[in-house]
Amino acid sequence: MRALCWHGKGDIRCDTVPDPSIEDSRDIILKVSSCAICGSDLHLMDGQMPTMESGDVLGHEFMGEVVETGSAITGFRKGDRVVVPFNINCGSCRQCKLGNWASCTVSNRNGEMAAKQFGYPTAGLFGYSHLTGGYAGGQAEYVRVPMADVAPMKVPDGMTDEQALFLSDILPTGWQAAAYCDIKGGEIVAIWGAGPVGLFAIKSAAVMGAARIIAIETVPERIALARKAGATDIIDYANDDVMARIKEISNGEGADAVIDCVGMEASAGHGMFNLLSAVQEKLTSTQRPYALEQMIQAVRPSGIVSVPGVYGGPVPVNMAAVVQKGLTIRSGQTHVKRWLGDLTRLIQDGTIDPTFLITHRSSRLEDGPELYKTFRDKTDNCVKVVFHPGGTSLPQA
Repeated sequence: MRALCWHGKGDIRCDTVPDPSIEDSRDIILKVSSCAICGSDLHLMDGQMPTMESGDVLGHEFMGEVVETGSAITGFRKGDRVVVPFNINCGSCRQCKLGNWASCTVSNRNGEMAAKQFGYPTAGLFGYSHLTGGYAGGQAEYVRVPMADVAPMKVPDGMTDEQALFLSDILPTGWQAAAYCDIKGGEIVAIWGAGPVGLFAIKSAAVMGAARIIAIETVPERIALARKAGATDIIDYANDDVMARIKEISNGEGADAVIDCVGMEASAGHGMFNLLSAVQEKLTSTQRPYALEQMIQAVRPSGIVSVPGVYGGPVPVNMAAVVQKGLTIRSGQTHVKRWLGDLTRLIQDGTIDPTFLITHRSSRLEDGPELYKTFRDKTDNCVKVVFHPGGTSLPQA
């Protein structure tokens, strides 16, 4: 089969690799009908995540049709359309039973490696380094889904691939980021980054009832989509003083909550934070914490800092500001399964249209290496890339 594979920093190729097969009674094999490039995949492309190996199959946003099931699978049968959360869940460990699906202590088959890095194992992830299990991803014609009796969801009748696909990751991630802000109605929420996760965080904050939603972004097409998603205010971080503008919008009180949707992908900004970014990149090469520092400064006392953005290693955090201001920091990989039911209903009733941010489509995985570069470099107005392998699920013109 054909698959997009990592071969080193900046080296993504479309290779011919062995077809997956059933390895455990709880497995299913999917014929991938749709998959996407995630911003987190760029961390792999740019060499910012450890333990990648040449030839690893990429991709953690995917869905498809069941073509084979293990003997223990009773909830799916051949021909079912299934969307798969990016994290793998055993369903039986204490964390899974608590609904902390991203903290599953069983599904990461390299759990000891993760524990050395983080203190304890974290869940296995598709297509995302051997630190998270080394599982082959779904930017491929076929994919093996382990522990498929727990997290994957049968796609409801009448829902298109493009409506369902982002339930695998970025829609629940944006939703969880907003949910972590404890929005009850009337709040001011500031969101750094209007990429795909940021756009869904904006939309989620709007659905939850935030009164002012501030998007901090500089790319024109992303600013346009941020407004479409529900942003009431835009701050161009390349030209504006972010702190001054947030104080102006909030009458000097600061944002009630802030959301970091850039993580270690943060770009140089305005004034002193530009200098801090340059110094930190010299020290760590990949970690760029100045945006996080800006958020900690911008949120009001007793406010919330929500961090869905990915970091690959230690970063300096201004704990003096965190403590003196009494801030709450909430972060983590997304507990996708926790949100699937609610978000599916919001798609079905038209409250959320997940397709609005798709800018690039292809029926050919062979286009993947070039589209990775287009997405990374934000050229050709690229915001989100979706593949429909074989062309069977391409939208009708």
